[in-house]
Amino acid sequence: MSLLKLFSFHLIFTLSVFTLAESANEYYTTRWSRCFYSSPDLSDMVYIDSYYFNKYLMTQFNSTLGKYVGFSEYGMSNAEFWNNDTSILQGEIGDVDVFCKHNAQLWDSAVRNKAVNPKVKISSVTRAGGRHPAVLMCSAYEFYPQHIKVSWLRDGKEVTSDVTSTMEMADGDWYYQIHSELEYTPKSGEKISCVVEHASFNKPMIYDWEPSLPESERNKIAIGSSGLVLGIILAAAGLIYYKKKSSGRILVPN
Repeated sequence: MSLLKLFSFHLIFTLSVFTLAESANEYYTTRWSRCFYSSPDLSDMVYIDSYYFNKYLMTQFNSTLGKYVGFSEYGMSNAEFWNNDTSILQGEIGDVDVFCKHNAQLWDSAVRNKAVNPKVKISSVTRAGGRHPAVLMCSAYEFYPQHIKVSWLRDGKEVTSDVTSTMEMADGDWYYQIHSELEYTPKSGEKISCVVEHASFNKPMIYDWEPSLPESERNKIAIGSSGLVLGIILAAAGLIYYKKKSSGRILVPN
């Protein structure tokens, strides 16, 4: 089962270092620095420093490569020059700790203090035209921050096919919701679970599907059961009344 670690999302820090315009609406040079990680100890931190000209990527430093890469003739020229400058290259490599990990620790502390647990519900839904006769929906409501991962387990194994999910959707009150559907063919005795990973949890949370009749069916059964009980009571009362009346009669032969 391939699941993200303690943090179920990638935090992205963005720093626009400079924007230079030679004349209005004409030429722009932008630098965009980003940090990606998913492990709690920040060991998988990746630092990407990108340089753009008029929205086109020219040169990019990637800490996993440890060097600059050019994406245009001019960008490749810059990459070669910067890769040969030890001070510039070591400065970028050092930003993994100085810029990324330092800010990640501050950001994580702020986010985790304000994280809100999602409310999770699994329900059976109807969808026409599917390849399988049954569809389950796992819904997570009212959680913060936005990033979350929802996946499915079937008898302990992660399901990767016949699964569709929405993006995180804003509720309009700083909270978010997401819905994931699993289309499947039921089997006797199987166990289906929804796995939710979020910053508010210190581990992935597993919610098991417990099949039950829809509310409308439960209401029908309840009404039918009530009618049956009432019928039995009336029948018993009628039988008792009949026996009492019969015991008070004297039969006269013709």
